[in-house]
Amino acid sequence: MTLPTCRFQTFSEPSDPTQVAGRVAALRKTLAAQGLDGFVIPRADEHQGEYVPAHMARLAWLTGFTGSAGNAVVLADKAALIVDGRYTLQSAAQTDTAVVTAVKMEETPLDRWIERNLPAGGKLGYDPWLHTVDGVAKLEKAVAAAGGSLVALPANPIDAIWTDRPAPPTAPVKAHAAAHAGEDTASKLDRIRKALTEAKVDALVVSDPHALAWVFNVRGGDVEHTPLPLGYAIVPREGRPTVFLAPEKITNEAGDAIGAVGEIAPPAALESQLKKLGAAKAKVRLDSTTAASALATLIADAGGTPDAGADPIALMKARKNATELDGARAAHLRDGAAMARYLFWLAQEAPKGGITEIDAVAALENERLQTGLLKDVSFTTIAGAGPNAALPHYRVSEASNRVLEPGIFLVDSGAQYEDGTTDITRTIVIGEPTPEMRDRYTRVLKGHVAISRLVFVKGTSGAQLDAFARLPLWQGGFDFDHGTGHGVGSYLSVHEGPQRLSKLGTTPLEPGMILSNEPGYYKEGHYGIRIENLIVVEERRISGAERTIYGFETITWCPYERALIDRSMLDAGEIAWIDAYHATVWGKIGPLVEGEAKAWLEEACRPL
Repeated sequence: MTLPTCRFQTFSEPSDPTQVAGRVAALRKTLAAQGLDGFVIPRADEHQGEYVPAHMARLAWLTGFTGSAGNAVVLADKAALIVDGRYTLQSAAQTDTAVVTAVKMEETPLDRWIERNLPAGGKLGYDPWLHTVDGVAKLEKAVAAAGGSLVALPANPIDAIWTDRPAPPTAPVKAHAAAHAGEDTASKLDRIRKALTEAKVDALVVSDPHALAWVFNVRGGDVEHTPLPLGYAIVPREGRPTVFLAPEKITNEAGDAIGAVGEIAPPAALESQLKKLGAAKAKVRLDSTTAASALATLIADAGGTPDAGADPIALMKARKNATELDGARAAHLRDGAAMARYLFWLAQEAPKGGITEIDAVAALENERLQTGLLKDVSFTTIAGAGPNAALPHYRVSEASNRVLEPGIFLVDSGAQYEDGTTDITRTIVIGEPTPEMRDRYTRVLKGHVAISRLVFVKGTSGAQLDAFARLPLWQGGFDFDHGTGHGVGSYLSVHEGPQRLSKLGTTPLEPGMILSNEPGYYKEGHYGIRIENLIVVEERRISGAERTIYGFETITWCPYERALIDRSMLDAGEIAWIDAYHATVWGKIGPLVEGEAKAWLEEACRPL
């Protein structure tokens, strides 16, 4: 059997702990030459994005840590890598712990570590393009408590010692078709201007590339697996907006589309435009979650008023229009067919032995390629066998690659199609599961079904719903450390805010928002379980209702692992929901697959 290879993913070891000591020493020498006692290194670029381009991956270069969130602080005599609970094991494995101490954020957050460790009178440097206004305020408070001073640096000191730093990305910026966007840029700009008028601000700096792509109906390729053009825009309350993108990256079609509603300027022109707003005494809205502190300083120093707050685009983008929702449903149908073919392949090949995690990743990417419409995967596939499945954000490499053996295999993956972004997790078992595995899987499934069946009153946030997914696990004395669900974009980021199903999800859920529903269970060193579908918030008509009621429409179609379901743990309503879901999977996906895969799917979808 010839196994497929990957077009969109690689498996080289992403970090080398042996390089850490030399790089930290070089940074300390540079800091000492500048009269600094330390430096803060966030896992961020100037847009505060989850995915950063290679030339902005300073935290990974310095410490070896490649996770999606974290901060490092390097002082003259000590250094810390501060990460959340998802990355406790990964951070310790990827860095040189003799030089950098891995710290759990939940126990010691960044500001507290600085307060405890910065020497009295110490000068702590930071790059103002890599921290938000709120982030700098926290740093200032921590540094003051330690008796030190915080110093904004004109240039990032890591860049001076990163001799083989990659070049900035040059991916083309393309137009996003109206058939997929569902609303033209002029209409979106009208809505934004109305929001600026209501907020009593003179202009908005669009610092989030997702917002830039959505407003101007363009897509790019500057970061991994997300079709983003990295750039900025300024939208005035009156007049034409300016988009700051490298002109040589913009295709004719995208240039014509932007030019019809606004101006195009090179990124280097941003600072002068901000100073011009400041000189005009403008009040300028900055997105508190993505706008760099440097932007606020440029405006304020020129005489303007930076106004850090909510970017109105975030909620507009989160509430998908009818065209975007139809596209998402269509994308999930073709993706569901690819998943069915893939799970059939796994069912045939994994029990024979010899299939590795990398083989499994490549086979799934190949099934999606067979649709003819795949633009990219939506994130690096998480394919964990046995103990690797217990790492929620596991990334298989040539060094960690395991053979799929009897036991649990978890695959969390997604696709980027022009009409929609997908994200799905299925946990399967090779051979016979243990009673414990069936118990834990069924508890996770019960929580997943509970979210799927929820109805809730308008104004309810994800934080109020998160516990429904956890209750069956709590009842057994278990839990999981990640959120139950995140927002999902429309041919944009697979992780989109502000909507989320999480203890931290305070944004009210509204119709059109797409979220994931993915409770899990992880037994460190043994196995992990996660089940994920995407769901859409929709209004529900309930006879006699006195309030507006919402619920969720499921749009992911793929069978659950029957061998891991303990039917005796399910109540009648849960069984009925699972049977109805499987009947719908068969009705929607069955016509899209053929041959033995079709027969496998029919069996997988029979009633419990």
